[in-house]
Parts: sequence; structure tokens; C-alpha cells
Amino acid sequence: MKVIDSHTEGEPTRLIIEGGPDLGSGPLSERLQRMMRDHDHVRTFAVNEPRGYDALVGALLCEPFDTSCAAGVIFFNNGGYLGMCGHGTIGTAVTLAHMGRIGPGTHRFETPVGVVSVELIDRNEVLIENLASYRTQKDVTVDVPGLGPVTGDVAYGGNWFFLVQQSPFPLEMGHINALTQAAQAVSDALAAHGITGTNGEPVDHIEFFGPPASPEGHSRNYVLCSGGAYDRSPCGTGTSAKLACLAADGKLPPGQDWVQESIIGSRFIARYRMEQDQVIPSIRGRAYVVGEATLLRDPRDPFADGLR
Repeated sequence: MKVIDSHTEGEPTRLIIEGGPDLGSGPLSERLQRMMRDHDHVRTFAVNEPRGYDALVGALLCEPFDTSCAAGVIFFNNGGYLGMCGHGTIGTAVTLAHMGRIGPGTHRFETPVGVVSVELIDRNEVLIENLASYRTQKDVTVDVPGLGPVTGDVAYGGNWFFLVQQSPFPLEMGHINALTQAAQAVSDALAAHGITGTNGEPVDHIEFFGPPASPEGHSRNYVLCSGGAYDRSPCGTGTSAKLACLAADGKLPPGQDWVQESIIGSRFIARYRMEQDQVIPSIRGRAYVVGEATLLRDPRDPFADGLR
């Protein structure tokens, strides 16, 4: 299997360019179901140890069903599959440019949950226009063992998030373990209380917020992803969910920049536009190609398909 690795504002993406499974034709939503049912070992092989690590997000490059799209992409991580991935889309665009597949300008990428617009500004900078994002529940309070009552909003930005405005711990690298344990406890409490997305989907991303560390920023975040690792980037879908909440509360007008810092200090510049009462976020960030590799599988290897 041939892969190209990149990072987007610190968060890694591994794009499978050769040797992936044959998922047939049809919309990516259908091909995702086939991958989940018949080829999940490809996911675990590509992103789990010993070839990968918990923070690594995988992306399978596919022929798009929508002929207006330059590429189709299925995203996944150590815990399962992602409907959309903002940092992964930015990383995929920079990787495709590295391969000579796309050039500067605007392109369309198909994902299992819809088509996103991608503008390659230069070899490293990308602006994506995400799917419509929205909040479904405001000021939901859950009792979390070890933390007490925790209040947040449930919102969608391509994945489901629980957004907590006041982080239980300072948003600094020295508190990563405490933040991770707290976010996992919040996630468990949401599941125990039956708090889900619109159609019963798990709210599998937890996002804590606090003041920015730089004068240019508007907010700093910590994001626990669905596989249990924290996002090194400010999280594209999480920032989209944040914009939906800000728009619903009247705290950010359309077209105004929102600078979201990550726990490591990297940034996305975000804004949104309204389209038929829907919030359409845009996220701008940088990605860098860091390696090309051929992954090998020995059938005698007891951990041939990865170790979680």
C-alpha cells in the first residue's frame, strides 16, 4: 500500500494513493458502508500501530461519483470512520498538489456526507468551504463523575460535537492528560444520558474552549476525537460547529474572521456565509507533506492488520 503523509497545523493525515480496497462504484456513502462491512482491516492496517499511532487520521483516495469533483475521500481514524474531516481535507488538497493532480484554484471533493469546495491558494495554504453546520441543543447540562455538572452545546460541523465554553483545566500542553481524562468522562456521560445527534448518532467529539494565548486569536480549544486522541490542529469540523453556535447566538456576523487556536497554538482562520438560513463555514489553514511510504503486510505477522 502506497501512502503520502502530511500534517495540517500539526495534525497528521495519511492519504492512501495505491493499494486500497476495491469498493466498487456508486456514491461515497455506499462505498463507505462496503468498507466498513468488508474491508475494515484496511483502516486498522493503515492507521494503528505498528505502522501508525493514535493521532493519525487516514484518508482513502477514491474516484468520485460526482463527475464535477476532483477527488473522492473516505476519512477514518483509530476508532472508526469520520463523515468529514477538515484538517484531512486540507492535507489531502496539499498532497494532491504535491502529486501534480491539482493546481492552484478551486476544486470540489466528494465525501460520504457531501461535497466540499476546496481552494488551493498555494502549495501549502488551503481554504475549504465545509458542509452546512448547525446547533441542535443549547446549554445541555450533564453530571460528570469527577467534574460535576458540565454544560455545553450539541452541534454538527461534519461530525457531532459537544462544545463546552469553559474548559475544566487550563488549555496548556502540561494539562493534556487531565483534559483527555475529563473529555472522555464527558463523552461517557453524554452516552449514559442518551444525548445524541439528530438521528441518534453518537456525539463522539468533545471540545473545550478558553481564552486565546495570542492577541490575534479569538479562542483556544482542546478537542478529543472519536478514537480517544486529541486533535493537534484547531479541528476543522469542530471550528465549523463553533461557528454554527456563534451564529445562532448572534455573536459573530457572516463574513467576519474567527481565529481559532489549537491546544498546541496552531491556527485556523474561519468565517461563514448564510445560504437559505444555513451556516456555511469556511476554514483556512496550512498543510505540509512530510513523507511517502510503502506499507507492507506479512501474513505471518500476528499484528498484520494493526494493533490497537
